[in-house]
Amino acid sequence: MQLAHDVLLGLLAVVFLVSGAMKLSGNPKGLKGTRDVNIGDRIARLIGLVEAVAAIGLIYALRYPDELIGWLAILVLWIAMGITVYAHSKANKMKTSAPAVVLLLLLSVVLVIN
Repeated sequence: MQLAHDVLLGLLAVVFLVSGAMKLSGNPKGLKGTRDVNIGDRIARLIGLVEAVAAIGLIYALRYPDELIGWLAILVLWIAMGITVYAHSKANKMKTSAPAVVLLLLLSVVLVIN
């Protein structure tokens, strides 16, 4: 079970690091999702910073699994994905919330098997 946890944690770290970096850099592809739900670019870049820092926390958790930082990083990302799904729902764009829903489910699995 530990191997599945570590693989999933590593996958999530890569996904959130790339996603956060794209938002932080101001890349139009990275900001497209937030623009679609009427979130400004400054807030989107802040979200990107949170995603990137939390992804680094996930990587740290792979090396030091008993530390609290990993659990907090998962929790922060879980809350962020919940807010993302809510933002898509509020903007009537639920079809585009599928990646956030999948990531929310994967984060939930990591929390359960932790």
